[in-house]
Amino acid sequence: MMRDVVIVEALRTPVGKFRGGLKDVRADHLGAVVLREIIARTGMDANHVDDVVFGCVTQVGEQCGNIARTSLLSAGWSELIPGMTVDRKCGSSEAAIHVAVGEIASGSCEVVVAGGAESMSRVPMGGNRDVHGEPFGWRLRERFALTSQGEAAERLCDLWDLSRADLDDYAIESHLRAARASDAGRFINEIVPVHVSEICEKGVESAVDRLAVDETIRRETSREKLASLKASFRPEGGRVTAGNSSQISDGAAALLLMSADKAKALGLKARARIRAVTTVGSDPVLMLTGPIAATRRVVERGGLSLGDIDLFEVNEAFAPVPLIWMRELGIGRDILNVNGGAIALGHPLGGSGARIMTTLLHELERRDATFGVQSICCAGGLGTATLIERLS
Repeated sequence: MMRDVVIVEALRTPVGKFRGGLKDVRADHLGAVVLREIIARTGMDANHVDDVVFGCVTQVGEQCGNIARTSLLSAGWSELIPGMTVDRKCGSSEAAIHVAVGEIASGSCEVVVAGGAESMSRVPMGGNRDVHGEPFGWRLRERFALTSQGEAAERLCDLWDLSRADLDDYAIESHLRAARASDAGRFINEIVPVHVSEICEKGVESAVDRLAVDETIRRETSREKLASLKASFRPEGGRVTAGNSSQISDGAAALLLMSADKAKALGLKARARIRAVTTVGSDPVLMLTGPIAATRRVVERGGLSLGDIDLFEVNEAFAPVPLIWMRELGIGRDILNVNGGAIALGHPLGGSGARIMTTLLHELERRDATFGVQSICCAGGLGTATLIERLS
């Protein structure tokens, strides 16, 4: 990179369960919550921001108006600040961070806020499909026997010989880790409480006045409860269920990024630097294997080895994804998703990459650790990855 890009602040909303506490709040209003809090916590003038880049996957209806721009305007920021919304499926807000890194490293911007937002309660997943025709043309379909992400997850189980018990055991541990982290207050500093009654749709009386903790954690999950669930994608012999997959949810997250020199000039503490970023393509039929190659590449680009990394985050789109990742890279679960992942904490599509990086940074600080890597599998056969280095 031409210039060091540093993280000054990283915040997120609590994650709301599907049709739960955040169901009456638009995604751009959730985005505005974290933008306003970034300014409140840093004391920085928002007019220093050169750009806002957000990720959002289902860009239709309430989420179709360039959610980066509508969020910053909803936060009361100047109309002179531009915004851009990107879609790299589940890796969208991680891709937004990558765009921001490029803007700052190249010198075209000094300060960029990158993140994402998604309300899956209000804008259903896949709601932008089939509006004006089949999203995949015949030339693509003739080349690849495209399938659903759920079926792709089942095929990972076939190829890596994963059982239903393997998946359910992983899911139980995700919830246990998230519950321990939440109960111990590990998420307090990264979460911005949402005052739902103040920002919900006008004329709506929300059942929730204020949400300050993740709603998605199931503390009483057990093997027996998970075993009672039907397979979601293969009626006969299927292993992937709603219980061992990521949760449909609502939320937003954002990071304040800037050049190291700008942070120093503004008197702001650089908490970490972005050491390397990457995105890879992978088999569009299996589509969920991208994090394996992406992790290897981002660590190599950062001039490190896998053994140098203190913490890893791999998005738990489906339990087979982190399970095969660990097997292929030889990394133990003791440093992977240590506070739970999307199975327990939810997966608000366009906001997940920034949510994961926020949690990763805060946990590196809590442990006084140095290097963290995150990676996300994306629909269509992609893998995003980022290496961050905490600064003491």
